[in-house]
Amino acid sequence: MPPRGYFIDANLLVLFVAGREDPALIARHRRLAGYAIDDYVSLLQLVDQVDQVLVTPNTLTETSNLLSQHREPERSRLLQRLRSVIQDSREITVASAVEADNSAFERLGLADAALLEVATADTPVITMDFNLYWHLAVAKGADAAVNFTAYRPGAGTP
Repeated sequence: MPPRGYFIDANLLVLFVAGREDPALIARHRRLAGYAIDDYVSLLQLVDQVDQVLVTPNTLTETSNLLSQHREPERSRLLQRLRSVIQDSREITVASAVEADNSAFERLGLADAALLEVATADTPVITMDFNLYWHLAVAKGADAAVNFTAYRPGAGTP
């Protein structure tokens, strides 16, 4: 049974937004070096299995900052698409004091500490960040994290 929703870490949320706006942008956005359209398709297939995309304010801020590292006129289009993704997703807020009190805060930072606070087996985090993946699996159980590397083209069936 698929989870109810997925949290998506900031780097993959950049991929998600850029792909939704125009898959050709994936090859041109400097923060997406190493990703291809096939990665976007794989991410979309995962997200299409659930009822909702879940986000935290911290992840959205990081995503906005990363998307903004692109030239106009595409920069404005990417931020407009991010606005649409925000409106279509469910935002979960965790107090920064709670995030900073998480034992992994010093290793992962505020945005990933927020994901550690909200992830569950029913609402796992999709990430390619091995440190985040490992901390999620240890703290919340293997079902609270999805290692996107396993879903990339050529990786085989996860």
